[in-house]
Amino acid sequence: MTVAPGFFVDWNGNARRTEDAGGDLVVEVDLAARYVALYTKTGTLMHEATYYKTLDDLAKKGIKAELVDGATPWGMKNEW
Repeated sequence: MTVAPGFFVDWNGNARRTEDAGGDLVVEVDLAARYVALYTKTGTLMHEATYYKTLDDLAKKGIKAELVDGATPWGMKNEW
């Protein structure tokens, strides 16, 4: 499956790339709905987010989120 390049905000408030979400999650992007869904490999929905094409699009909405890579854990920071 091809994932549309772009960004979303995870549950810790970090910006992540759709192509490098991390956590072994499967990413689905609905461009028309501007929606990102992240599933486990077995199909459990783990996170839903708004899709942003660019980091500038995030900033235009007033969102200040640090861009992290897929190696950054998904758990709460106190669980790392």
